Amino acid sequence: MTSFERFHDLIAAVEQADSSGRLYQATRDLAGALDNQRRAPTQGPPPEAALSCLVHILGFNNPGAAVAAVEGLIASGPAAVSPLLEGLDAQNYGARAWAVRALAGIGDVRGLDLLEQALADDIGPSVRRAAAIGLGTLQVADLAPSERRAIEQRALGALEQGRGDAEWVVRYAVATALEKLALRLQELEDGRHRAAATLVSLADDGQEEVPVVRLRARLALTRLSPP
Repeated sequence: MTSFERFHDLIAAVEQADSSGRLYQATRDLAGALDNQRRAPTQGPPPEAALSCLVHILGFNNPGAAVAAVEGLIASGPAAVSPLLEGLDAQNYGARAWAVRALAGIGDVRGLDLLEQALADDIGPSVRRAAAIGLGTLQVADLAPSERRAIEQRALGALEQGRGDAEWVVRYAVATALEKLALRLQELEDGRHRAAATLVSLADDGQEEVPVVRLRARLALTRLSPP
């Protein structure tokens, strides 16, 4: 069986699934095939039809299948970004929330706009948490220095705003993301100072009421301090 035939059958299984359990299994099979494709580059890039199928699943009311679809999209890497952005349904909150998680896991800078918006405005704390983590792990190494600096500045600004989130799980994620981002801000001394200042506020007993957030911020500051 050719790769095209295999993916055609896997997509058909998703489309023909007539129960929640069968949809979940069909989605896992399709996501697994995409992961195998990634691990064997000689087989070529992930089929766009398969990626679009996973994006479509994000809009179904099936959390198990959505988790499997997100895993498959993340495993597919940058190839999944365009299908995700083009397939976004602004009227379907669930699909958008799962898409944020997928883009955060991929780390492609094309998802920056959506991650910024999600951290600032999304109603779901878990979605804002995922967006914060994604902003701290954007893949910028291959970009031109000026573009890399601009993206890092935007990510830093979004995380600074996220420090004031009402949910402690989001603030914890902001502390984690600031550490990861600051470790890369070698060319932006001011950026490192800004990241450290935000972490100091998260570590302060007078400004942060949740002990685990303070501890995470203090750990980040320790790791960022010169030996």
